Amino acid sequence: MKTVIPFRGLSQYAKDIDSKKQGSACGPVTAAAILSHYERVDHGINELYNILGTTPIGLFTWRLLKNLRRLAGQRYAIKRARTLDEVKSELLAGRPLAMKFDRWFSFRWFSQPTYNYHWVPLIGFEEKPDDLVLYIHDNGQKNRPSKVRAVSYNKNRTVLTFIKIIPIQKG
Repeated sequence: MKTVIPFRGLSQYAKDIDSKKQGSACGPVTAAAILSHYERVDHGINELYNILGTTPIGLFTWRLLKNLRRLAGQRYAIKRARTLDEVKSELLAGRPLAMKFDRWFSFRWFSQPTYNYHWVPLIGFEEKPDDLVLYIHDNGQKNRPSKVRAVSYNKNRTVLTFIKIIPIQKG
């Protein structure tokens, strides 16, 4: 079974992002892309970079959780997905997740993940007999916009963190 959410990715190398911040803007870009998926508004990445507490080496998970909760207020429930079943349930419900590759702070220095340290929107999955394929937007590069990529869960599982960003229904 394959599930992929229609999603508009953003590039951390867009011209309106401060060139000094571009290399470490993957966290704010991921958050902005997911919020824009729900709100249909553009979020200023430079401002979000500062609000979320991003540093030149990136955005720590605890800071994303704390500061995005503060920014989103009562509009979203923001929490870590602890199991793969939670991740799949979110995607099946049409809700993208923020996914972080973190080789360095997970102390997996000798592993060979797809990215050493990078936040991306997780937009889908496909179950294969020997693996789970995860579909992500890669947040672009200096010479191209964000594109959808397929990555192996098994190859990356020891360095992955998943964050649920769930809109709260008012009613």
